[in-house]
Amino acid sequence: MCENSTMSLRMYTFLLYLLLPFTPLKLLWRARKQPEYLEHWRERYGFYSSTPAKPVIWLHCVSVGETRAAEPLIKALLAAYPNHHILLTHITPTGRATSEQLFGNTISRVYLPYDLPFAVSRFLKHFKPAVGVLMETELWFNLIAGCKQQGIPLLLINARLSEKSARGYAKLGNIARDGLQQLQAVAAQTNDDAQRLQLLGAQNISITGNLKFDVAPPDSAHAAARQLRHLLGHDRPVFLAASTREGEEALIIEAVNKANIAHLLTIIVPRHPQRFDEVAALLEKNNLTYVRRSTLSSQPVSAECAFLLGDSMGEMFTYYGACDIAFIGGSLLPLGGQNLIEALSMGKPVLSGPHTFNFEQVNNLAISAGAAIRVADVNALSAEIQRLINSPEARERMSSAATEFSQKSGGAVNKSIEIIRKLLPAKTR
Repeated sequence: MCENSTMSLRMYTFLLYLLLPFTPLKLLWRARKQPEYLEHWRERYGFYSSTPAKPVIWLHCVSVGETRAAEPLIKALLAAYPNHHILLTHITPTGRATSEQLFGNTISRVYLPYDLPFAVSRFLKHFKPAVGVLMETELWFNLIAGCKQQGIPLLLINARLSEKSARGYAKLGNIARDGLQQLQAVAAQTNDDAQRLQLLGAQNISITGNLKFDVAPPDSAHAAARQLRHLLGHDRPVFLAASTREGEEALIIEAVNKANIAHLLTIIVPRHPQRFDEVAALLEKNNLTYVRRSTLSSQPVSAECAFLLGDSMGEMFTYYGACDIAFIGGSLLPLGGQNLIEALSMGKPVLSGPHTFNFEQVNNLAISAGAAIRVADVNALSAEIQRLINSPEARERMSSAATEFSQKSGGAVNKSIEIIRKLLPAKTR
């Protein structure tokens, strides 16, 4: 590492130390809405209890999205390396809860410590990972430097980098370039992602595709979807707004009202569970009849009920399977959009707004395949809901295209496993 890079890392570390006294306040602040932030707080400073007896394969999955994306890779690792222990690290309680839901006791999970040398050193010395895997684009520069110093191979898997994020990392200069260059390998989702990462300094890049295309719906998903649809009503149209973000729910309500479709039932599933009550309050403010998924009994939803608030965890495949059309949130406002792959894998016509820069290539490919439609604004969203609800033939064409597109886009897991295999120390393979 050159002198300029060393100075950059020292300045970065100095700024983090300045923020360190405020980290308990940050946890307390977040705990107002999510009390789980106060659980396992010692782990965030590098203090851990249990020590795996087997060699550790470590994956860092920040929150829910990365954890779900890693599901097929983790299952493949469990099958391929039974003599290893899989460790997942998270930043958010929802990510941790998701990994517990998906994998139970077959793996371990802890919080990744704050990116300070003392905390990183404790983490790495405690678990001694044989290999480390960062999911998507989660770069912590002291963590990367610590792995380099301790001889732990570290790679970036399922890497994606939007133009906006690339500009942000470019402003960091030497520290971003050296951090990327210290990674042993980078597996990018697309050609565009690979090119942006290479311009920032990444080396040894391969293009493996998106792991989420290998996320198969659970065996129970279709049966659960049929059960939910029975409760919603087979004879009424169902529109799903999935993973909505703050400010979007009001736009969804406006679009649905403008579409003016008789007996339409709209499901709204907020991206973040701490916003469930906020969205409920919005529905009440607008005098809209709704029921919460968490309170839905075995009795069908009444014909007068216009909305279902999806306030449950781990049911996205069920929601997709139960709807006629799926809108992917985070895209009506300039938030970058959420991933549409789960909806496509369930064979659903997909709508998204104009702001999909976090998943631009997947959206563009799905649109080209006839599986998705991009809408410019609320009026266009309303018009497409109306058109597709009134045209079963159009929905069927998009559904078939979604299924075909999803089936053709898999294979990232096997490519990623091969990269990990090459980096595992020979004595632990």
